[in-house]
Amino acid sequence: MHCEHKQSAINYRMKEIKFSLVYRDMWQSSGKYVPRREMLEKIAPLIIEMGCFSRVETNGGASEQVNLLFGENPNESVRAFTRPFTAAGIQTHMLDRGLNGLRMNPVPADVRQLMYKVKKAQGVDITRIFCGLNDVRNIIPSIRWATEAGMIPQATMCITSSEVHTAAYYIGMAEELIAAGAQEICLKDMAGVGRPVLLGNIVRAIKTAHPDVIVQYHGHSGPGFSMASMLEVAKAGVDYLDVAMEPLAWGMVHPDVISVQAMLKDAGFKVPEINMNAYMKARKMTQSFIDDYLGYFIDERNKYSTSLLVGCGLPGGMMGSLMADLKGVHAGINSSLKAKGEPEISEDELLVKLFEEVNYIWPKLGYPPLVTPFSQYVKNVALMNVMYMMKGMGRWQMIDRNTWDMILGKAGKLPGTLDAEIIALAEKNKYEFFEGNPQDNYPDELPRFIEEMKKNGWSRGRDDEELFEFAMHEKQYRDFKSGDAKRRFEQELEAAIREKYAKMNLPVAEIRKIMYPDAEPITAAASGKLLWELDFLDRSIEPVYGKLIRENDMLCAIQTRYGVEAIQGIGNARIISVSKKQGDTVNKGDTICYIERVKNPSNN
Repeated sequence: MHCEHKQSAINYRMKEIKFSLVYRDMWQSSGKYVPRREMLEKIAPLIIEMGCFSRVETNGGASEQVNLLFGENPNESVRAFTRPFTAAGIQTHMLDRGLNGLRMNPVPADVRQLMYKVKKAQGVDITRIFCGLNDVRNIIPSIRWATEAGMIPQATMCITSSEVHTAAYYIGMAEELIAAGAQEICLKDMAGVGRPVLLGNIVRAIKTAHPDVIVQYHGHSGPGFSMASMLEVAKAGVDYLDVAMEPLAWGMVHPDVISVQAMLKDAGFKVPEINMNAYMKARKMTQSFIDDYLGYFIDERNKYSTSLLVGCGLPGGMMGSLMADLKGVHAGINSSLKAKGEPEISEDELLVKLFEEVNYIWPKLGYPPLVTPFSQYVKNVALMNVMYMMKGMGRWQMIDRNTWDMILGKAGKLPGTLDAEIIALAEKNKYEFFEGNPQDNYPDELPRFIEEMKKNGWSRGRDDEELFEFAMHEKQYRDFKSGDAKRRFEQELEAAIREKYAKMNLPVAEIRKIMYPDAEPITAAASGKLLWELDFLDRSIEPVYGKLIRENDMLCAIQTRYGVEAIQGIGNARIISVSKKQGDTVNKGDTICYIERVKNPSNN
């Protein structure tokens, strides 16, 4: 046995395994929001200094939409984050949802094609193209467009475990993608439910038939297979492994680079060394981002693995949103149970019921790989089924339009066969099944966006990046431009912080001191009805949280109906919370809002 182990180590010793840090996915698999641009600019040098990463995942998936949701321009963020890695010779890669581009629903072909030109210009080297249904028709056009734009197209197979998702299924898919021009293949094991031996067999077949094709493995830690899977694919010839780093590793995320490196080094593989001083600095800085604000949107349960995922196969990347959804439904279910005099259930009990329901309905829906957006569709149906059944009603009471599009074939061909119950439900609703090319359902739209940007006086941006962002994330981009997104985020953040400290039974005044240690109250200078004045005309709006108030700036003056200024001589400040709303009656001396002074304001 000793000799056999030694021989095995000698075989592996010449094989080099490289690491890719999935810094974007680390956040998405943990919570709702991602680091701001200045945070990414701060962490990049430390990631480089660690010296062990050949690739870094910088953007794509939901991250750019999330930038817009908290009021930040994603184009500027992507350029800033990719720049230092490019200078250091580290490749950057993004997550690309094929037909859905960077959003949850299908994207017109002209917008998809523009994406690769924009992302290449922004400094992204590799696009990881996947279809949530593994329909190669949704991937192949992107392979061509990415190649034409100068990007490396990494065609991706969504790994799951079912009676239809066999090694032969994936090997055949890989052959189609390579024949279409894919330079690399990624095994995207988004839920970490791929069985290690199966994964090894897939990689071995690809590398045997196509030794020059790069193969990368991406496996989440959720159900606990990931380390065994990494060792198996390494033995089979994989070239790159996606890894994470603490404090955002393990749980629903990915294995930490330290453990992966130690395991492979012991097996005899050639792996890069880790600068541990830089690792600890990066670890500390990432924790500081969590402490800053991102931690308020991270569910603690996402830090833990659970074997319950082996059955339901839900992906780590959606656990943040799942936990948020669960809270709202949980309250509704318990309200219904209480009204009927039945015992309430805990959130953990509801989670188990949800997992069991996903496992039950998944085959009936044709085994769509549980990856964005189809994991959300299946999860939503399961959650609604559980809710209605606990109210004494049957399944399938609520299926949204996007889920029906998946069922009907408008997003691509399902891997499995629909249950007769689902087909009957479609016929009852007079829905028609679609067997054509999914892209045909979504005609070009760029001319519409170009015309509106021209009408609004909006710049199309460097390399048409603003045009792309508007066309890809229309609603979120409008809210970003208007400032509504930033306002909502700041209110959401304040509510999340208050919720955390309220659990400690602290008075509101004490919470405010913790949240805003430099806050100053602004009081009414006269009695009357409060008016948040917008301009010299008789128009008024609520104040914008975080908006800079410049001294003597009537655009932000707080007045009563009688026209007496409430803000006088405050210098430059930002509104951080509001105690009164427009139309409230106030007395002289009443606190209207709280502000923080800004010494050197840089923007409006």
